[in-house]
Amino acid sequence: MLIGQGFDAHRFAPERRLILGGLEIPHSLGLIAHSDGDVVIHALCDALLGAAGLGDIGHHFPDTDAAYAGIDSRILLRQVMTSLHERGLAVHNADLTIIAQQPKLAPHIPAMRELLAADLGCPVTRVNVKATTMEHMGFTGRGEGIAAAAAVLLTEPESSS
Repeated sequence: MLIGQGFDAHRFAPERRLILGGLEIPHSLGLIAHSDGDVVIHALCDALLGAAGLGDIGHHFPDTDAAYAGIDSRILLRQVMTSLHERGLAVHNADLTIIAQQPKLAPHIPAMRELLAADLGCPVTRVNVKATTMEHMGFTGRGEGIAAAAAVLLTEPESSS
């Protein structure tokens, strides 16, 4: 078994869509980023890559590469999963925490779990997404942005010899 953890944070900006866990969330602000700014998937990709010893999301998808400008982060997640599958690795489970004062995310969590489980190739029961606030402390508490943390457990198939 291989364990990985990831973290990401982005600032809010007007006239941007808010994408979290692959889902567009209705909100007056979106997140500034080279890609779509999905901090949930970015943290998840870092956790997956870390567990496999493959570096981080910035190494694989640099923000200096125009090919990734505005890209849907689910595409990046699927590419990470392809790399893991090529190495014989599978996701056993993933646990994600979104840190945001606003918007309220509880109504959107079931749909996020479904999307993420599909991309991870595991049952939805093995993908946990939760949201918390910082009780108005720090940059997320002041409503300046959103952060996310992820932990994953990867498995290797049992040797048949």
